[in-house]
Amino acid sequence: MSSDSDTEMAEPTAVQQRHRDAAAEVLPAHTDLYIGGEFVPAAATETFETTDPTTGAVLTDVARGRRADVDRAVEAAWEAFDETWVDYSAGQRQRVLTAIADTIETHADELAQLETLDNGKPVSEAAADVQGAAEQFRYFAGIVRENPGETMTDSQRQAQVIKEPYGVVGQIIPWNFPLMMASWKLAPALAAGNCTVLKPAEQTPLSALRLAELIGDIVPDGVVNIVPGYGDEAGAAVANHDDIRKLAFTGSTAVGKQVMKSAADTVTDVTLELGGKSPIVVFPDTDVQTAVSLVAAAIFYNTGECCEAGSRLFVHEEIADEVLDGLVAAVDDMTIGDPLDDATDLGPKVSRAQVNRTLDYLKRAQKDGGEFLTGGGQPDDEALADGCYVEPTLIDGLSHDAAAAQEEIFGPVLTVFRWDDYDEMIELANDVEYGLAGGVITEDISQANKTARDIEAGYIWINSYHDLAPGLPFGGYKQSGIGRELSAETLDHYRQTKTINLSL
Repeated sequence: MSSDSDTEMAEPTAVQQRHRDAAAEVLPAHTDLYIGGEFVPAAATETFETTDPTTGAVLTDVARGRRADVDRAVEAAWEAFDETWVDYSAGQRQRVLTAIADTIETHADELAQLETLDNGKPVSEAAADVQGAAEQFRYFAGIVRENPGETMTDSQRQAQVIKEPYGVVGQIIPWNFPLMMASWKLAPALAAGNCTVLKPAEQTPLSALRLAELIGDIVPDGVVNIVPGYGDEAGAAVANHDDIRKLAFTGSTAVGKQVMKSAADTVTDVTLELGGKSPIVVFPDTDVQTAVSLVAAAIFYNTGECCEAGSRLFVHEEIADEVLDGLVAAVDDMTIGDPLDDATDLGPKVSRAQVNRTLDYLKRAQKDGGEFLTGGGQPDDEALADGCYVEPTLIDGLSHDAAAAQEEIFGPVLTVFRWDDYDEMIELANDVEYGLAGGVITEDISQANKTARDIEAGYIWINSYHDLAPGLPFGGYKQSGIGRELSAETLDHYRQTKTINLSL
């Protein structure tokens, strides 16, 4: 048995060396809190480690924000709002947002590598996320002037209805799309005229901190504040802060409920984008290979760590065997490996905790009578032993009330159900507490539209999946959330309505 010192002195593998080299190039220079336009240590001078889920190596130490730090950030945000940002015209805010988009695009390669190191997603997917982040700022820059208001005049009064920013908003984002989720929150908040305190996920704080570095000369001091830290410390402090007028949260339904309870104490407006257990319905007229490609993308993109992932497959029994055989073959063809390698299709999950959570669901599924058509555990490749990897898995034979079919696993796990009766299938498709998204695959457009209307969810794809275009509202039904993102409607979530009634 080798000693710890022998292990430390061992030559790094090719993957470890590649990640060390990339980290040396792209890690942000500052990992303190970003408050009032400068990087500052946490009040308690504590830090926490962020690790590379591919190698298990510590990337860097990050300042551990707590309530005192959130207080500082909120104070800085209000100072910036009252003294600077409130006087910025729509045109000035538009130029700021456009400059942020340009800066993200200029640093796209660096940001993609940083995202891969911190999150584990394949670098090709990280590159798409970075582009999506830039598009969010560019989209909201394009509509920032859309605040026309309304007027009403009669013999007794002349009235105006106008939209005003809240002032300071609190925003909490998850670890699965760190930079893109930051853009989903920051862009509309700034466009609407607010200042913000953003709490990134403790697992993946680095891209938000690097973004703060990049936009320091673009955004006035205090308009954007970044407070990394743990959810029960920094996150809770944001969620129940007396001087935050608006809360926006993306994450699990369980935590979203806690945020909502905290907001109730201060009667703070809240929008929530929460969990999903989305159905994807395949009709018998579908080309089998098309169905296989779409279903595989729906569940395995981003290693299944997507709130809208198509995690429940309802495939018509006429083509079920062909589709499932095709999915097994597609999984066999996937390259599971180093996410910094362009050839990799599936990278690691974000953390050991998430690996263990997924494996627990797989054990429960097997106990509940599920059959693994492929996967069901961790890869046996020695080169992946240090990483947080889980095999892409297809589960057949489960009852629809099993935990793996009802609860959000947030991993590369697809539960399969065959159907021949449409009404029974739709009843099962809607028989979950979530309603975020869904997919329909068929050549019959009339049938596709009927099914899209019958599925109880906020966003339905027909013959595609994961296509989230700026301008199209994204959000859920039922326990998948409140409010919509990505669209002009989102601006109203960051503005409050004022009526001015002038008597004549």
